[in-house]
Amino acid sequence: MGKKKKNQKSADEELGTKMRRKEYEAEMAKLQGELVALQEWVKSTGAKICIVFEGRDTAGKGGTIKRIVERVSPRVFRVVALPTPTDREKSQMYLQRYMAHFPAAGEVVIFDRSWYNRAGVEPVMGFCTPEQTEKFLNMTPLVEKAMVDSGIILLKFWLEVSADEQTKRLKSRMDDPRKTWKLSPMDLKSYSRWYDYSRARDAMFEATDTAWAPWFVANNDVKKRGRLNIISHLLRQVPYEPYPGLDVELPKRQKAGDYSEPTLAPRQIPTPF
Repeated sequence: MGKKKKNQKSADEELGTKMRRKEYEAEMAKLQGELVALQEWVKSTGAKICIVFEGRDTAGKGGTIKRIVERVSPRVFRVVALPTPTDREKSQMYLQRYMAHFPAAGEVVIFDRSWYNRAGVEPVMGFCTPEQTEKFLNMTPLVEKAMVDSGIILLKFWLEVSADEQTKRLKSRMDDPRKTWKLSPMDLKSYSRWYDYSRARDAMFEATDTAWAPWFVANNDVKKRGRLNIISHLLRQVPYEPYPGLDVELPKRQKAGDYSEPTLAPRQIPTPF
């Protein structure tokens, strides 16, 4: 009897949280097809879309972005993940280096972290002064209003993850050689400052959640469901049109004529698989 209850609980938990890979991939394929339709609409209309992904470390920003761009053209969808600013960039107006990457007509630009570093990681880790953060929070809604007024569709996503799930993900990075590159000293420092990040997030929402550039919050404790929810919501925010598809036929391939295959292909690779 006890074993039956345990199995029932496991099934209930899977139904409420986890998602079967087959179901996930089927839903993702549909959404990625819609992203292609969005891409073709952006190309044909000259639309400009800017998508910002923010969240705590391990919140799943990179994985979500990877699935968004997996089946679309890198000539249309461009991912921006800026490194630490150079000394020259530090002397510029704060938003200047981000503006250089804003979308032109026919482009979708995705920021994997953005100008909102000044509202999150920088004040929490002591990389800027409270006065600099306050100035940023006062200025940003005006800059984003100018972006929207110029015709940019601006979408801002905050990926939320629970404290327990963050711990689980960080430990998996420590134990998996495929993920160790994701673990930085900054991650470990920020892990200890959970509530400092919470306060910074709350202040950021209060100052920059506007009618023209609202924040969309996604619970991403269950990555598969989170990715599907984020992409489907993203698509609902853009007035794109369904992609009509291609009405083409393959032409007949030319005849070999006097061509003959070579007897030896140069430098073939080994075939251990």
